[in-house]
Amino acid sequence: MLLRGAQIVIECLLEQGVRDVFGYPGGAVLGIYEALHEYAGQIRHTLMTHEQHAAHAADGYARASGKVGVCLATSGPGATNLLTGLSAAYMDSSPVVAITGNVAKAQIGTDSFQEIDIYGVSMPVTKHNFIVGDIRELADTIRQAFFIAASGRPGPVLVDIPQDIAAAKAEFSPKAPKAPARPLLADALDFAGAAFLIEESQRPLLLLGGGAAHSGAEAAATALAQKLGAPIIQTLMATGCCDGCPQFAGLAGVYGTPGANALLEQCDLLIAVGTRFSDRTIPRPKALARKAKVLHIDIDPAEINKNLNADLALMGDAREILEHLLPLCPAKAPGLAVPPKARPGGQGGQRLTPEFLLKTLSALAGSEQIYTTEVGQHQIWAAKHLEISGHQRFITSGGLGAMGFGLGAAIGAARASGRRIVNISGDGSFLMNMAELSTAAYYNLPIIEVVLDNRSLGMVRQLQKNAHLHLSQADFDRGVDYPALAQALGIPGFAAKTRQEAEQALAQALASGGPALIACQIAKNQPA
Repeated sequence: MLLRGAQIVIECLLEQGVRDVFGYPGGAVLGIYEALHEYAGQIRHTLMTHEQHAAHAADGYARASGKVGVCLATSGPGATNLLTGLSAAYMDSSPVVAITGNVAKAQIGTDSFQEIDIYGVSMPVTKHNFIVGDIRELADTIRQAFFIAASGRPGPVLVDIPQDIAAAKAEFSPKAPKAPARPLLADALDFAGAAFLIEESQRPLLLLGGGAAHSGAEAAATALAQKLGAPIIQTLMATGCCDGCPQFAGLAGVYGTPGANALLEQCDLLIAVGTRFSDRTIPRPKALARKAKVLHIDIDPAEINKNLNADLALMGDAREILEHLLPLCPAKAPGLAVPPKARPGGQGGQRLTPEFLLKTLSALAGSEQIYTTEVGQHQIWAAKHLEISGHQRFITSGGLGAMGFGLGAAIGAARASGRRIVNISGDGSFLMNMAELSTAAYYNLPIIEVVLDNRSLGMVRQLQKNAHLHLSQADFDRGVDYPALAQALGIPGFAAKTRQEAEQALAQALASGGPALIACQIAKNQPA
């Protein structure tokens, strides 16, 4: 059938099973928005207040659903505004397809209005990118974008479509979506070597990263840890993976628990699953490498020996590798003891503390709860103090650490799942993206925004203090009445300064299902 390019875009999205798109219109994508109107009822568009948050929403959609998330923006500033969101998806291996409009082909290179070389600019922060130069290549380009985004180690792909390509006509024939390419599995010799390393070890330790969470490796990791008598520690991106497991010993790294980090120093074999050994997880890689052998399991060959040399690597999907490895390993007596209390203690008297708030939230939230976070001290508190189990999920920006991530991701996760989302925020992050609260209100999304208000940029403040610097521009007390702001947008707003007020506000907001906002006033000087 003969279709306009913009109609071909929508037909390809439907072909891929896309039912939700997050975006913001502009001149270069008017044709695509016209086609969205023509196909109303088949694809739901969520109008965001900023393109950055549209990319975060597509990312949150992908992480909550396991499908590819889609965002749409116009040329120039619309396209460049996507880049922070795409960078976050790239760093955290999240499958996103971004569609951008551009000026007509004849205008490219003339510095025309809102022209930008988004193909060139996005190259370092996408897994792959395309600019469509021929209407006859449009459909297969979009199909290829979805295939690449979801194959192997997932990541974002950008497709830039000039205005005249979206307006031109071409024959379109539907095609069945191509299944994502399966990663190569390690061979028998690799597995035999891994089993030998494990048999020889006296104090094995499992470190789970985002790749373990992406692949659903929780059960296999727990079974292996129990068979080996080995503790499990995790990176920020694996938060919630094995919280309920008796072997679980907490968060590792710069903001990790002392018990988890002590295990890193004591182990003689580190079985690292789906982690890239970031500087936040392994700040001193040479010190660790002298003490322990490293068995690195990862889907991406580029991660092997990048930040930490491995004695042996097993390439492939984390869950499949662990399931294959499990019967090859001998049962062992525990070599390392799980710390008796892996999580930090201290209730802070009667003051409202992050620990009290997050533990109370954990007790009240149901088994289907999805948590998202912004970036800062509250993110680390959430990783340490939320008790995540069962079908609950934890979605955060670990690699890029993008302030402003959480509320957009919450909108995407709410669209994907229909489940209630609690977004944990600090006042600094919330002030970056609070306009999206109007999006949650307009679409009546089940999102509860919890603002931990310490009237400062807490992580910056902590870093300055630790480095014995002056506190420069770290205090952020602007006197914002957050509950009144929420009410102005048409949603309930609660303020909590005491434990009792916090308990009541959480109970009311959770019962309502959201949207709602709870502003919790906490002290300034609490470290992550």
